[in-house]
Amino acid sequence: MAHTISFRVPLAAGLATAAVVAAILAGTTAAATKAPVRVTFVGDSVPASIMYSPRAKSILARGLATRLDLRVCRRLATESCWYQGSAPPSALQSVQSLGHSLGDVLIVDVGYNESAFGYRHGIDRVMRAARAQGAAGVVWVLLRETREAYRQTNMVIRAAQKRWPQLLVADWNAYSRGKPWFSSDGLHMGVAGADALATFLRPYAFRAASA
Repeated sequence: MAHTISFRVPLAAGLATAAVVAAILAGTTAAATKAPVRVTFVGDSVPASIMYSPRAKSILARGLATRLDLRVCRRLATESCWYQGSAPPSALQSVQSLGHSLGDVLIVDVGYNESAFGYRHGIDRVMRAARAQGAAGVVWVLLRETREAYRQTNMVIRAAQKRWPQLLVADWNAYSRGKPWFSSDGLHMGVAGADALATFLRPYAFRAASA
């Protein structure tokens, strides 16, 4: 006679297994539905190359909900210079205009159209505005030091970290040194440079979100 062998899982073990499976499924669902980090990127014509590279925009948007506000002749907190008959709002004005739609993280890449004089005060004004509007952190991009004025501005940016623990410095100057990404002015970039800048900045945005 054939014998049928049955295996019985103890009730407690079965419940424990079910609980583990449910926890795993819940975690997977939460991870899948987790909202992306909201990032606003305010810059001048140097980072504006990202806007002309679909790949750069795609790189920066992985896991991030990005708003690009990159304008030629922009300055930090003083009146911007004129280009083709108009002057863009300063970085400060742009940040203030967004209110609480600014997002979780602000990226600032501005300074090539001005001297270091007054930049310290501008940083503090932008930081106050960003924090008041709910930003968890601010990524501040160091300038490429092709001029002495840009080196001085970078010193001001680094010093601001001591006043603002939410400020994260992204050393683009060091990262891009010696790279063949730039036009004759050593600042503006083609597609390869835009892709590199997006790749460079993306992890900083995630770090700033948890500041």
